[in-house]
Amino acid sequence: MASLLQDQLTTHQDLLLMQEGMLMYKVKSKTWKKLRYFRLQNDGMTVWHERQAKGRAKPSFSISDVETVRKGHDSELLRNLAEEFPLEQGFTIVFHGRRSNLDLVANSVKEAQIWMQGLQLLVDLVTSMDQQEQLDQWLSDWFQRGDKNQDGRMTFQEVQRLLHLMNVEMDQEYAFNLFQAADTSQSGTLEGEEFVQFYKALTKRDEVQELFESFSADGQKLTLLEFLDFLQEEQKEQDCDPELALELIDRYEPSDSGKLRHVLSVDGFLSYLCSKDGDIFNPACLPIYQDMTQPLSHYFINSSHNTYLMRDQLCGQSSVEGYIWALKQGCRCVEVDVWDGPSGEPVVYHGHTLTSRILFKDVVATVAQYAFQTSDYPVILSLENHCSWEQQETIAHHLTEILGEQLLSTTLHGLLPTQLPSPEELRMKILVKGKKLDALEEDLKDEEEEEEEPESELERQLESESVLESQYETEPKPELQELRPSSKDKKEKKSKVTLCPALSDLVVYLKTVSFHSFAHSREHYHCYEMSSFSETKARGLVKEAGNEFVQHNAWQLSRVYPSGLRTDSSNYNPQELWNAGCQMVAMNMQTAGPEMDIYDGLFRQNGGCGYVLKPDFLCDAQSSFNPERPISPFKAQTLLIQVISGQQLPKVNKTKEGSIVDPLVKVQIFGVRPDTTRQETNYVQNNGFNPYWGQTLCFRVLVPELAMVRFVVKDYDWKSRNDFIGQYTLPWTCMQQGYRHIHLLSKDGTSLHPASIFVYICIREDLEEDES
Repeated sequence: MASLLQDQLTTHQDLLLMQEGMLMYKVKSKTWKKLRYFRLQNDGMTVWHERQAKGRAKPSFSISDVETVRKGHDSELLRNLAEEFPLEQGFTIVFHGRRSNLDLVANSVKEAQIWMQGLQLLVDLVTSMDQQEQLDQWLSDWFQRGDKNQDGRMTFQEVQRLLHLMNVEMDQEYAFNLFQAADTSQSGTLEGEEFVQFYKALTKRDEVQELFESFSADGQKLTLLEFLDFLQEEQKEQDCDPELALELIDRYEPSDSGKLRHVLSVDGFLSYLCSKDGDIFNPACLPIYQDMTQPLSHYFINSSHNTYLMRDQLCGQSSVEGYIWALKQGCRCVEVDVWDGPSGEPVVYHGHTLTSRILFKDVVATVAQYAFQTSDYPVILSLENHCSWEQQETIAHHLTEILGEQLLSTTLHGLLPTQLPSPEELRMKILVKGKKLDALEEDLKDEEEEEEEPESELERQLESESVLESQYETEPKPELQELRPSSKDKKEKKSKVTLCPALSDLVVYLKTVSFHSFAHSREHYHCYEMSSFSETKARGLVKEAGNEFVQHNAWQLSRVYPSGLRTDSSNYNPQELWNAGCQMVAMNMQTAGPEMDIYDGLFRQNGGCGYVLKPDFLCDAQSSFNPERPISPFKAQTLLIQVISGQQLPKVNKTKEGSIVDPLVKVQIFGVRPDTTRQETNYVQNNGFNPYWGQTLCFRVLVPELAMVRFVVKDYDWKSRNDFIGQYTLPWTCMQQGYRHIHLLSKDGTSLHPASIFVYICIREDLEEDES
């Protein structure tokens, strides 16, 4: 594939022109538009930019960082500048992770097409690379960086410099011996294939060689039966049969003769260990593997808070990009704060703040376009309505007209629900969550007598068509003093605002109601009614009435949102709320960090569809489970993790060429309170390339069904806090036993390929009592 890339670079017309470079506008906002000279580098993997054609070039982005390329018409920013720049000349580069999009405008439609088609071709080539091809390309990138004078060969001085760049501190004499051994042409330099041999000698994995030899009779190969023994004994794959072992040999053995003889060489063995089959995350948990026919209340639901915000909660930019990113990540509940806008068009923004505003109809159109690109399962619009009667009618009109058949506007089969419908029944449907004037019974013209009294003070107020603003199950919005309306203004506004029936009718299964107590909910509320809680309120309920909260969440939905004090868009730990069965734990998805690592880790399973089935004891309305005093219906488990080695860890300080990391591995368990703990290895000095730890960590967990495991690699620093290098988080229940590689992710959640750590995992059932 790397050779295919080189062929394309020398023959494909678009790529040849991109290598020559072109002048384009880089657009950041309506006021920031600057000409820059963009050029595809000869490696075909990086794009650099400079202020003018012969200026000082800087790296702009790597092709492996690019998710897709969009037309100018699909860019919110470029659409706003359509009078200044023709949309046909613009395009947007969308990156993996939380990196902001790059909007560019070419000098002509033809030049825009050249870059759009060329970039997409390169992205498709990189995406289709297999494991070995990715490694080849990674090596090629390093060779380009190390070959300072770009003559296609590397002197020993260039190799020494490259070793520092690659995070390797090595004895000079030993490095020179490896260099000479690889220099088969005896030219005093390393060329392409010689550099590959040098790299192989550099990365020889003694711990893998020892493991291989312990199962191989002759130390040269693993026979089919020897490999089967390894899979069953060490990898704990008890269901593995000779047929599956043979399939793995065919998949990972590089030599044709090995495949024919049904044997695995050490290279094939290492290839297996580094693959998805050798990954710590169980491949059986990657597709949709859970029962999707249970009520919505039985699932954890991937949910976003203030989805429209790209940064902080007070002055940040509002953008439809927030919805695009969240939905493509598998988020199934997005939040829409709607306020009266100019010209009769409702707008979305964080009320009483300086956050920018976007049109509600643009948000709905974006949701319609992206709702089901990642998952077929239902999307929930959490509607916070602060609008006048007239603009509420506009909201209802936009929802109905833009969403069309996607919008669920009546109950399934016209029947009154006794339990919430399932994700399977609601496939490809968008549901509105919000206030409702009447109970569903009245909507369905139920003949039963209405209750003599409204269900709550809220219902009485609604039925008398009084003010809505204070009753919406909304989160308190931080208000800037100068924007706060006077009490007189508030009274006038309250007297005018009522709920519009057209909008009320669109709320079916997700009617928001105030929470008073669990007893009140049991007595007065229905399964299709739900409440929202601030993180502080929800945490308090977990501590005071954990078992009641679990029972409540078995039949009714709960949404938890971040504290209003989190104006920096920071996040809380979702685990505490999952422990009580809260389904919609809404996060500030624009903010990376340990909390989002846990969140992404949970929803990585089940096809990334945004719905994860809760454990049985969180789905039972008579459950005895209390997250504060947990007794799991299953046995407690002990986890032994031998942290063996690391591979190609990235540098933390890339600006200092000579700095090498001192890595250590921290393992964190998140779960019920007694299970939440952490341990770490010692640090290895000056080696990020192939550090060896060989340390065993031990954890005892009472409720493994709720536990998340986070592996963090840090750079030890005795003077200050250890710097983050990479992490990987996964559910305990999705962990594979045996010798496994953990492929690290950046702070942003993107791949740090080929950075990994090699571990041995052993889980055993405890024989002791399970009580804390």
